[in-house]
Amino acid sequence: MEILSVKEMYQADRAAMEGGVASLDLMEAAGAAVAVAIEERWDKRPVCVLAGPGNNGGDGYVVARLLKTAGWDVTVYQLGEKNALSGDAAVNAKLWRAKVRPLDDALDLIAGQGEGDSLLVVDALFGAGLSRPLEGTARILAELLTVSQAQGNAPLVVAVDVPSGLHGDTARAMGADKKSTGVCFHADLTVTFCRAKPAHVLLPGRSLCGEVVVADIGIADAEVDRVAPMAWINGVGLWRDAFPDVLEDANKYARGHLVVLGGAGMTGAARLAAMGGRRAGAGLVTIACPDKAFAVYAAATQPGTLIQPFRSGKDFAAILADARKTTMVLGPGAGVAKATRQKILAALAAGKRCVLDADALTVFRDAPKALFRAVSGRAHPDLSDVVLTPHGGEFPRLFPDLAKKYAAAKLGKIEATREAARRSGCVVLYKGPSTVVAAPDGRAAVTVNAPQWLATAGSGDVLAGMIGALLAQGMPAFEAANAAAWMHGEAAMSAGPGLIAEDLPDALPEIVAWLIQQL
Repeated sequence: MEILSVKEMYQADRAAMEGGVASLDLMEAAGAAVAVAIEERWDKRPVCVLAGPGNNGGDGYVVARLLKTAGWDVTVYQLGEKNALSGDAAVNAKLWRAKVRPLDDALDLIAGQGEGDSLLVVDALFGAGLSRPLEGTARILAELLTVSQAQGNAPLVVAVDVPSGLHGDTARAMGADKKSTGVCFHADLTVTFCRAKPAHVLLPGRSLCGEVVVADIGIADAEVDRVAPMAWINGVGLWRDAFPDVLEDANKYARGHLVVLGGAGMTGAARLAAMGGRRAGAGLVTIACPDKAFAVYAAATQPGTLIQPFRSGKDFAAILADARKTTMVLGPGAGVAKATRQKILAALAAGKRCVLDADALTVFRDAPKALFRAVSGRAHPDLSDVVLTPHGGEFPRLFPDLAKKYAAAKLGKIEATREAARRSGCVVLYKGPSTVVAAPDGRAAVTVNAPQWLATAGSGDVLAGMIGALLAQGMPAFEAANAAAWMHGEAAMSAGPGLIAEDLPDALPEIVAWLIQQL
């Protein structure tokens, strides 16, 4: 499914209206979708609709009218004056025949709530287009509900479009910065329209939205296509056609030969990457390691993994000269040293497909442009793909200005990753609870299937090996990074709580087998 930014959603709305869909019909359909979602989930109970001064408030009036017609006890609380509404919101406000109470009155109602979900609050104050922090009564209501939710005696909260105060693009509460998390409503259910927005799929927004329903309100797929969206929720449909199949006459070399650069100290990182690469389908996996660490790798690595020692840069160059070794994973446990940087630059110059992870990123923290120049100047760019896989601590080492803007909530993670990809000329996989993959051409995808127990030492090393394996099998970099991220999440779900990184490769065969059946 596509992800639309707030601006793109407005464009889709306009395209639909230019195509003959009345804006009033869109509002009616939006309100009806919220009402249906409520009726499908809960029994009748008192409903408090918080109506804002714009179209989100107009949606709220539609919800109120439809629920009241269905026999629910509904009261509308208006921010500002009802007669100050305009356009479609004013039309729907006039259709509401019951009394409208001022928003301030909702404070006493919610503060006096003592029976948890015996009340349902419809948050129709502000949609995704809000550009400033909540203030006044709206802010107090958000804070009051948040406290009640923490105490376990809060009413149910249903948000229209996004929880009020949550920025639709950055997925952060308005007013959030390095020192504050900002203030917004926390919803049990959010009903949005046509397509998801970044706030629905990126954390922390995803957790603030509760269950997310994307409702069809009459905007045709063709109208969305006119917007030309470039972001998606990561799923099999995004990369299925590029996923490597195993042909009947395949041999191990046809399935790709992946080389993992091993370091002399933290040998486990390279071994985890090699395990991930083998389980993700690479025909051969070699760990290239310093001669002095050969005994460690030979004794501790699975028998099917090849170990190739090197003593000098000349020896490493000989490894690169082998045309069958098309793909490299560099960084896990490699060491933050000049020698690591030299090997990375040599691999890039040789036109190898490369996954740069961990130490391979840190080693360029003082000279990121040197890395980017090496990527743009590699010998055979038509044969080479490069993927960078920073986590939140590594991203600022290569992109300090973007990291600063992201930390200050001035830039969303999708935009930050896109700019990093454009600037570096690489596919960038920005790891974290919301992993974002972006390509230099602007394509981006968000992975949402990763459980929290995936946050464990070594899991990123396995992921790097998986990406390398898919690259080695000929998968394009953007698709390979997204496929590996999705498979990584599925493997973690399969392994369950208590996961350690070594469990991930063992969970992959079942997932790969299922994927091959989908081809």
